[in-house]
Amino acid sequence: MADNNTLCFDIPRLGPCRVPSPTKGVRFVDDEARILHSADPHEVETLLSQGQPLPSMEVAGPRERIFFDPANLKCGVVTCGGLCPGLNDVIRALVLSLHYHYGVRTVYGFRYGYEGLVPRYGHEPMDLTLDAVDHIHDLGGTILASSRGPQDPKEVVDYLERLGVGALFTIGGDGTLRGAATIADEATRRGLPLSVIGIPKTIDNDICYVQSSFGFETAVSQAWRATYAAHVEAKGVHNGIGLVKLMGRESGFIAAYAVLADSQVNFCFVPEVPFSMETFLQALEERILRRHHAVIVVAEGAGQDLLDATGHLDASGNVKLADIGHFMREQIKEYFTRRGIPMSLKYIDPSYIIRSMPANPHDSAFGLLLAHNAVHAAMAGRTRMVVSQWNQQFTHVPISMAVSRRKRIDPEGWVWTSVLASTGQPRDLT
Repeated sequence: MADNNTLCFDIPRLGPCRVPSPTKGVRFVDDEARILHSADPHEVETLLSQGQPLPSMEVAGPRERIFFDPANLKCGVVTCGGLCPGLNDVIRALVLSLHYHYGVRTVYGFRYGYEGLVPRYGHEPMDLTLDAVDHIHDLGGTILASSRGPQDPKEVVDYLERLGVGALFTIGGDGTLRGAATIADEATRRGLPLSVIGIPKTIDNDICYVQSSFGFETAVSQAWRATYAAHVEAKGVHNGIGLVKLMGRESGFIAAYAVLADSQVNFCFVPEVPFSMETFLQALEERILRRHHAVIVVAEGAGQDLLDATGHLDASGNVKLADIGHFMREQIKEYFTRRGIPMSLKYIDPSYIIRSMPANPHDSAFGLLLAHNAVHAAMAGRTRMVVSQWNQQFTHVPISMAVSRRKRIDPEGWVWTSVLASTGQPRDLT
C-alpha cells in the first residue's frame, strides 16, 4: 500500500465550468465534494494526530455547471484488451446518457481498440446512434471489437482533432488506461480541450483504487459452473479429481471468489501465494486416500516459478504465461502413477466461455452506473481519470493512481484467510 503522504487523487480539469447543465431531475453533486480514501477510524485518527492531510477522492456525479456546450460536442468510445462481460452494456449506457441527459448527437465508436484511432489501419468509425445500440446489451463481447497494444498518441490526437472529438471514453484495463494517459498528455501539450475518461474493464478485478470492475461478478458466477461440474465429475468415480483453471494473471480474485461461492473446492492456487508442487501432491494424496475425490482451482498466473516460461511479451507488453493447468494435470497424473494409486482426472478450462458471456443483472446495472458517471465527468471537463467505486460510492481516480500498482490478494488478509477456511487446505504448501 502506498504511503498516505503520496496519495494524491486530484483530477485534472480542462477549465472552468460555465455552461448550465441541461440534465433534469437529478441531484447535482457539489463540485468540491470528496470522500475519504480510508474508512478506518484508527487510521484517520492517527493521521489527524500527526497533522497529516486525509487522502480523499472526488465524488462522481452530475454537476450543475459543465465545461462543454453539448450542442457542439462530439464524443468517441473505444474498447481495448480482452473481452469481458458487460462491454456492450457500458457502450449502450454511454450513448443513451450522452443523448438523453445532455443532448449530444454525435458519438463515434472506434473499432478494434486503439487501432481504430489511427486512420492508416483503415477501420472506419461506427456511428453509435440510438438504433445502433438498441439491443446490444443482450450480446456478449463488444460491437466495437478490440485489440491489444499501444498506438502513437500523436496520430491518435491528430485523428480526434480532425473529427472534432471533445471527449473520448476508453473502456479497458491497465494497458488501456496507460494509453489513455498518453492521449490526454498529447492533447494537453497541444492545448487541445480533450476530455479522456477511463472506465475500468478488467475481468481479473486488479485495477488499483477501484473497488470492483464490471464483469467480475458475472465471471465468478460462470466460474462457479465450472467448479460445480468438476465436483460432479470427481464424485462420479472412485478417486476422482477435478482440476479447473481460471483467469487471473497477477491477481487471483476470480479463483478466490469462485472458491468462496462453491465450498466443495478443496485446493485453490493464486499468483499471490507460492506453493511447492511436491508438498501439494502429498496433501492431494492424503485427501484422495481419505475422501476419494478432490476439486482443485488454479489461477492462470499461479505457480509460474515452477515452469519454464519463455519471457516473451504479448502485444500489450505482458509476459506470456506458461500453462499452469496443463503442467498440474501432467504432474498429478505422473505422481499418482508413480505411487500406484488409481485415479481419474478431469481438466476444465472455461476461460473463453466466461469472458464471452453477456453480463448478469448486477454487472449490467453496475456498468450503466459507471457509464453515467463517466459521462458526467467528461461533461464537467475532467480528464486523465478513471471512474471508480470506493467505499460504496462512485468516485474519480487519476489514471496515474489507478495504474500505480496492481491490486492483489493479501496473503494475510480476509479474502485469502476465508479461502483457506473454505477449502481446508494447509496454509503453507511451500
